[in-house]
Amino acid sequence: MTFQELNLNTPLYNALDDLGFTTPTPIQEESFNVVASGKDVVGIAQTGTGKTLAYMLPILRNLKYSQQDNPRVLVLVPTRELVVQVVSEIEKFSKYINNRVLGVYGGTNINTQKQAVAQGQDIIVATPGRLYDLAVSRVLQLKSIQKLVIDEVDVMLDLGFRHQLMNIFDILPPRRQNIMFSATMTLDVDELITDFFTSPAKISIAVSGTPLENIKQERYDVPNFYTKVNLLEHLLRDTDEFSKVLIFVAYKRMADRLFDQLEEIFPNESCVIHSNKTQNYRLRSIEQFREGENRLLVATDVMARGLDIEGVSHVINFDTPDYPENYMHRIGRTGRAEKEGHSILMSTEAEKEGLERIEELMQMKIETLAIPESVEISTELIEEERPQIRERNNPIKKRDEDAPGPAFHEKSEKNSKENLGGSYKFKIAAKYKKPKTRGDKNYNRRNKK
Repeated sequence: MTFQELNLNTPLYNALDDLGFTTPTPIQEESFNVVASGKDVVGIAQTGTGKTLAYMLPILRNLKYSQQDNPRVLVLVPTRELVVQVVSEIEKFSKYINNRVLGVYGGTNINTQKQAVAQGQDIIVATPGRLYDLAVSRVLQLKSIQKLVIDEVDVMLDLGFRHQLMNIFDILPPRRQNIMFSATMTLDVDELITDFFTSPAKISIAVSGTPLENIKQERYDVPNFYTKVNLLEHLLRDTDEFSKVLIFVAYKRMADRLFDQLEEIFPNESCVIHSNKTQNYRLRSIEQFREGENRLLVATDVMARGLDIEGVSHVINFDTPDYPENYMHRIGRTGRAEKEGHSILMSTEAEKEGLERIEELMQMKIETLAIPESVEISTELIEEERPQIRERNNPIKKRDEDAPGPAFHEKSEKNSKENLGGSYKFKIAAKYKKPKTRGDKNYNRRNKK
């Protein structure tokens, strides 16, 4: 099937021609009529198969021109970077359509966003926290929302957005179309669908957790952090093959630590992105990597969701993720749009359980490679890898959070004070023979006697 066989309009056809899109992906083909029908929809497809276009094409096809100020379409995504990306995609598809699109997210001035909302919008793309703040301020009115799209809902729940999502559902109009797309399905997501979706049509292009066939997966058994760094250096020396590499780590501190190591080995070739960086820094890092100014991008799992960067030659999992769904989203950054991709996973002995969960989810074994002989096996350990030494006969007990701290001490009896109300000052005056002054209210009475 081609896009010409879908019931689109001329402005959308022109935009697709400009983008060079001719053939819809399976999820786009299967979703169009179902989303256009107005039913609630749950779509499962591997990451990198064009889910944004799958839900936006039918929405834009049926979005009529309007001058009303309140938005009619709401798209919720988990991260600020994904807001920027989805807004950019919608603007490309809407090139010949007269509609208004706005992205709102935290980390930027809310008053500027309030002004933009007040000017009137048709489509709002938002992170849950900032959207709720705008709705509570009553600048953003959600009473006209006809379509709610939740993209990457599983990571929203992982990030603790459940409370905001529940509040947002409460203030949305009950009669609306709910649309959800994801690459993985979790129990939390299933509960959300049961509670808030009405007889949803389910579109499943692949079983949840199925990797793309065009991504080659390999792994190494590595003893520790510094050996991982040595192996990474060995691989990245081949700049022709490893031309654009996305490196995933477990947490922010590890991201900064690895970035410092790579800067020493490959000066000015790498950048880093995680939630502690400022919004401008994060967007700049992504743009530099996207444009090829930096060959290497070190990122945490939060950044794995939905980011569409063309031409990523390799995804390297420097740390094995605890949750197998995160692995699926990580490797989905390569091999996008049916191109060949390559994924490499490094696992220590402590990460073996995470590896087993990944292979169980995918129902396949990842090919194991031997560490090249030229790679030095380090014996140096970082703080997290060192064994915890505890005295044999004096085990450290769990700390009682409510117990007094080291600075706490009981006051001695002589230093304790008794609350005697208003008479206290007179006892002090009597004790220290305080001289009478004109400020004493009994001064004149005593002198008259």
